[in-house]
Amino acid sequence: MTTLSGTERKNITPGTAVSIVLKQDQRSGTLTHGIVKDILTKSAVHTHGIKVRLETGEVGRVKHIEAD
Repeated sequence: MTTLSGTERKNITPGTAVSIVLKQDQRSGTLTHGIVKDILTKSAVHTHGIKVRLETGEVGRVKHIEAD
């Protein structure tokens, strides 16, 4: 299993399994796992991670992309 960086928009598509940091978890760094529903960041690259909405409705920045 390979882990891709979550800072590039091209690595993320709806349906991708990812680990994100929610706004309230930024200090602790707690990761939340889920499937991408929507990509919210418009730019191609973001240093803190691309912001996404998971299928559960949670919003956060991608830290890791779970690739097979």
